[in-house]
Amino acid sequence: MSNEEANLDEREFVYKIVILGDAAVGKTSLISQFVEGSFNEDYKPTLGANIVRKDVNLNSTKVRLIMWDLAGQEKYQVVRSMYFQGCQGALLVYDVTRYNTLDNINTKWLQDFKKYVKKKGVFILIGNKSDLKDQRVIPTEKGKDMASKIKASHFIETSAKLGENIEEAFSLLVQEILGNHGVNL
Repeated sequence: MSNEEANLDEREFVYKIVILGDAAVGKTSLISQFVEGSFNEDYKPTLGANIVRKDVNLNSTKVRLIMWDLAGQEKYQVVRSMYFQGCQGALLVYDVTRYNTLDNINTKWLQDFKKYVKKKGVFILIGNKSDLKDQRVIPTEKGKDMASKIKASHFIETSAKLGENIEEAFSLLVQEILGNHGVNL
């Protein structure tokens, strides 16, 4: 097999994605679990943005994800718009133990995403901290309803602490982005 034939079998893509949501919903923890398989109990707010890279393989398709973990604090609102440049997709994250974090997905985070991402970006709604069963205030159905309302391509509940559904969430987003670019797996 020639090098050209081998290159046809292996396709490589680079996509920028953003992880959005209020402060302390677990955005950084989701990324840490996805990239390093680790979870840190100590909460340290992200300052501005944290950029992390991970290469993933879906079938014979290689995708390099450039993940922008955007600070959820209000004081970063003014600089946030420039972080969206070239973005292909987003994980919209809320905390199943705090109602206002779900409300802010539609009223704040999705608005920013649609406003600053010029191309048709794809997004997935994530209800994080599913392991905190005793503190849960947002039922799964409410998350599904919101996903339907905002036309998210998928809804999934995750636990960054336990590592539940993390790979699935990122894989679903990558598959949607690839599909958006006409790439069939």
